[in-house]
Amino acid sequence: MTLPSKEALGCIYGADAERAETRYENLAAAFEKQFGKAEPEFFTAPGRTEIIGNHTDHNGGRILAASISLDTIAAAAKTDGTVITIISEGYDRPIVVDTAKLDEVPKNQGSISLVGGIMTAAIRFGYRIGGFNAYVSTEVISAAGVSSSASFEMLVCSIVNFFFNDGVIDCAHYARMGQYAENHFWNKASGLMDQMACAAGGTILLDFSDGVQCKKVDFDFDQIGYDEVIINTGKGHADLSAEYSSIPLEMRSVAHELGADNLCGASEEALLAGLPAIRKKLGNDRAILRALHYFEECRRVDQAAAALTRGDAKQLLSIIEESGRSSWDWLQNVYCINDSSEQSIPLALALTQIFTGRIGKGVARIHGGGFAGVIMAVIPKEHTAEYVDFMTDFFGRENIYVMGIRQTGAVHVGR
Repeated sequence: MTLPSKEALGCIYGADAERAETRYENLAAAFEKQFGKAEPEFFTAPGRTEIIGNHTDHNGGRILAASISLDTIAAAAKTDGTVITIISEGYDRPIVVDTAKLDEVPKNQGSISLVGGIMTAAIRFGYRIGGFNAYVSTEVISAAGVSSSASFEMLVCSIVNFFFNDGVIDCAHYARMGQYAENHFWNKASGLMDQMACAAGGTILLDFSDGVQCKKVDFDFDQIGYDEVIINTGKGHADLSAEYSSIPLEMRSVAHELGADNLCGASEEALLAGLPAIRKKLGNDRAILRALHYFEECRRVDQAAAALTRGDAKQLLSIIEESGRSSWDWLQNVYCINDSSEQSIPLALALTQIFTGRIGKGVARIHGGGFAGVIMAVIPKEHTAEYVDFMTDFFGRENIYVMGIRQTGAVHVGR
């Protein structure tokens, strides 16, 4: 069996290429054990980090996001039939989808629903699909805000693109296929940010006001002497779809009062001018606060992009901190209101603020969808080990991830 080349692994994983080589060797052995001696191809898709732009994509807003060094990988071989069989490391039951019987794929049943949804979307968008066998392994934290589901979705898209479409599907259509699967097969009102950040690679500035516009940005935290540290607080958010869906729905309820479908078609000035009447009609102050968060968060994205252009690290960190406060106070997605005793995210943020206050540097914020899952801390490199030790006492070393921004998105890995 021919494994990915050292050159290809070096381009994707950099200094971590040697460890990646071992991962792919183990992946190939597992594929052969499950599917025999067919010669597989190899694929990778990263998780993602949201730098600025918490819950703006679904209302046509702007986001600064990036792919991360944690990824999902697959060994896959095309078959002559119509059946897709995917075995995921650590799971007993395979994912089996017959592409000739997509109308029989169950909804809201996890990965099988996502695969069926992606295949349905591919057909709707005019792409070809077919059968394949795959063995999948992931390092992306599950149900914790770094988009393990989107990483898996983009991995499947890259397999479909390579085997059946001669590489013509671009990352924007990868993202739309993943979004379709979540919207129609998982009942999750997701936007496109997670999928775009996993598909494109590197740091990207996204604008969803008119379709999807994606601009690469030359940035990673190494450039400013900081590390990104993800703390998994120990409570997943796989069962919180209703909480997530409430945010875009409440934002849109305000947009409708302003004569728009989404908040991108309205303005903060119009909301402030009509606030007394809108507040009385909606009877939902949280919806108004979330709309105000949207407008201010989009402003922060623009400010962050300008700060990156100037090389102003101090301003960027200040904006990240401001974004975190807005998510906590206005967007209100750091814990579930119906279970106020469970506040692992605020606890992790409070502890990090104690640490950064002591050293006089660093910031932290909720990361991803919120309500549970993870926080993101941006810590000076000279204090990273100290911060990890500090947080280990509360959350365990196995739940702390020091990571980098990866420049490669969802791709076939060359030999």
